[in-house]
Amino acid sequence: SFTVSLHTMDNITVVIKLRPGVPQACQIRVKYLPRYDLKIKPGENVTFTFTCKNPEEYFIMEVQKNIDCVSGPCPFGDVHLYPPGLPRLNRTFIWDVKASTKAGLELKFATPWLRQIEPEGTCPDFVSYNISSCIDTATVNIGTFCRGGSVSRVKLQGGLIMALYLPWNSSLITSGFNIANRSSIKRLCIIESTLKEESSVTLMSPNYPRGFPEDELMTWQFVVPSNMRASVFFHNYSLSNCERKEERVEYYIPGSVSNPEVFKLSDIQPANIAGSFNLSLQGCDQDAQNPGVLRLLFQVVVQHPQIDENVTHLVDLSKEWDMTVTIHSEGWPNRSPFMSEPVCLICKDPRTCDRALTLVSGAIYKISFLCKDLARLRITAEKKISCVDFWRCQGKIYGLSVPKAITQLPVRLHRFIWKLLAPEQINVEIMSPTLKLQQHVQEQKCNTSYSYSIISATPERNLTLGTFCPGGSIEKIQMRNNVTISLKTFGKGFLNESNRQDLKMSFVQHTKDECMFTVRPDPGAKLYLQTPNWSHGLPPYVSMSWYIMVPSKQVARLGFSKDRMGVSCETGRAYVNIQEQRLGAEETVRREDEALPKPLQMYHNFWVNISNCKPVDKTHFALQFWVILAEKKIDLAVIIAVVSGAGLLVAIGLTVCCVRKKKKKSQNPMVGVYNANVNTQMPGKPGLFKKGRRNNESHVYAVIDDAMVYGHLLKESNGSITPEVDVYRPFDGPVGSLPPSPPPLSFRKEIKLSRSTEEPPPLTDTDHDAYTFAHQKVGEPEKNGDANEKSNGDTSTSLLENKEEDGSEE
Repeated sequence: SFTVSLHTMDNITVVIKLRPGVPQACQIRVKYLPRYDLKIKPGENVTFTFTCKNPEEYFIMEVQKNIDCVSGPCPFGDVHLYPPGLPRLNRTFIWDVKASTKAGLELKFATPWLRQIEPEGTCPDFVSYNISSCIDTATVNIGTFCRGGSVSRVKLQGGLIMALYLPWNSSLITSGFNIANRSSIKRLCIIESTLKEESSVTLMSPNYPRGFPEDELMTWQFVVPSNMRASVFFHNYSLSNCERKEERVEYYIPGSVSNPEVFKLSDIQPANIAGSFNLSLQGCDQDAQNPGVLRLLFQVVVQHPQIDENVTHLVDLSKEWDMTVTIHSEGWPNRSPFMSEPVCLICKDPRTCDRALTLVSGAIYKISFLCKDLARLRITAEKKISCVDFWRCQGKIYGLSVPKAITQLPVRLHRFIWKLLAPEQINVEIMSPTLKLQQHVQEQKCNTSYSYSIISATPERNLTLGTFCPGGSIEKIQMRNNVTISLKTFGKGFLNESNRQDLKMSFVQHTKDECMFTVRPDPGAKLYLQTPNWSHGLPPYVSMSWYIMVPSKQVARLGFSKDRMGVSCETGRAYVNIQEQRLGAEETVRREDEALPKPLQMYHNFWVNISNCKPVDKTHFALQFWVILAEKKIDLAVIIAVVSGAGLLVAIGLTVCCVRKKKKKSQNPMVGVYNANVNTQMPGKPGLFKKGRRNNESHVYAVIDDAMVYGHLLKESNGSITPEVDVYRPFDGPVGSLPPSPPPLSFRKEIKLSRSTEEPPPLTDTDHDAYTFAHQKVGEPEKNGDANEKSNGDTSTSLLENKEEDGSEE
């Protein structure tokens, strides 16, 4: 049994009641009368028992002491846990102190002091304190605290309510605080936090997360050794709707020439403060209809001054456009560092520091770091390149390399993002002319210090091309719509390789394919390529192309990593098209319901086109293929045929030479036959001839070498050759599609014609007679005796006589 005896002067009330939500399986028995609750008032002495062996599972207890400091003196000093002999239940001790609104009360805590937590939070040992301030009839929750922190004192204006929660198995026998009387503090409260060594403290405004009282003022006092540095960070805040005044925070920093220093809650708060300082929060007169909520959660970090805090780094972004650079802690912004972790700060000036600092293009910055280990910092940058007018962007090449202003910093680059914005009907082309790109696949993993993630984005969908790294075979990638390229680094090796970046881009004309790759495989290496959106498959109705170049002395072997496409179409068809880039090349086509081709030999540059349909549910189109280059091998049969053909040509050539040599020996000396009527002037325009083609014999050769006549045209008679005179032979050889070009005009003789001279009519088809050949028969005298001798002129006249006749005519 338990006996509780309360004195009237103690003004203490004890209440035991059932825990909410538990069954009524246990009762309190007082004088053999069972009940589920018990209230013991001041001046009473009660003995009771429980009907179960484990009453802590069913009952809780509240012990409330009322202290009146208005009508009489206050019992200042240490606060005890009274009365003794209470049952071991989950219990709450409450001290309700009534005081004048003009008086100040101070709660001073014994070490290890207190640490503030959010109202719904719990303490590791389940021992917690809750402090409230009473202003007239209003109660303001100052905060909930655990043992083991930096809050050493809390001063309040007017009355207060202090509650100490202890679990049933707690061995705590003292309250851990005392109450003292102080003069008016002229504000809601003052919370003192003592920070003796490197540490951090998180604090919240009263009533957090609900609103700070209207037009109130409170102060946090931070006691910091003079050889330490403190920095303030606002993690969560909101503002109310003010009718008068303005919500703000004020800093009182010893030694500052501008005390108090006033900041908005949205400003970057002071950092690198030497020694102790005060921080005050000032509310405003709120709008009665829509007051809003003023609240604040912030952190103060205290650390030793850094050795290189006075070392500044120049970041010149004055020549950059549409670029932001953020220096931040590792894991930012998704992960906040633990309170126990040493803080790393980036400073724009000695007092403007933060865990994350964003620099924008067009300016020059001088930054410094307050961080013991710079390896815990990262850089994330973003740059936009857009094309509004294609005619201004056409032909312009943009470099996609990390600026030296970033790589020279002693902080590792985490990610650099290029956002390439192209209008409709304009494509983005990415080039890597020197290093070239390698696609990261399971069989061909990237092993470099950085990689590129490429995404083509439209309002309807995103197309993830994949991950690429330098040192591959892809020279160009052409994409439609807006493109995002994200460079991600791995380890410290990027600093050494950053100087060799060669990625570039340009805006080009629109193509029908969603994406097109230009690939130049390395000889002997097996190159793997795969379709974009590998994990989820190609989007419906998307077409991709790969243009693969094959050197002239090599052959490419093309194969697929699986036998079928593995997709079922709801509408449309999925295709794989393969074709060499040569005249008359056959096209290899496969549909989604057909087996993919076996490995193919490609002797010229070729295209691989993959087009998707609208797949049925739970199926997607993802395809991988490979290419290997090898030296061309000439077949043995081909070599034998070539050698045999060359031998045959040599034999024919020797035979012809022998026959011609024999014929020359048997031939008589060539005979010159003179034609007196032959026009020896150089051929020219038709209008320059004195006679028509029928009236001259310029088409008859005067001299001919019989040895130049083809063998099958010769007629042999007793080993001698009988020439044929004026015999017409039609031309039976091949004729080109275009006639031969006339000789140039530079060597033609200029002939001046008088205006009275009439131009002869142009030549007709009948004027273009073929040339005939005159031969002298062996043993015959020089004469011409055919029936057309008169009309064709005397062919026996010598050239000298012909020249004299021409002179007499002139």
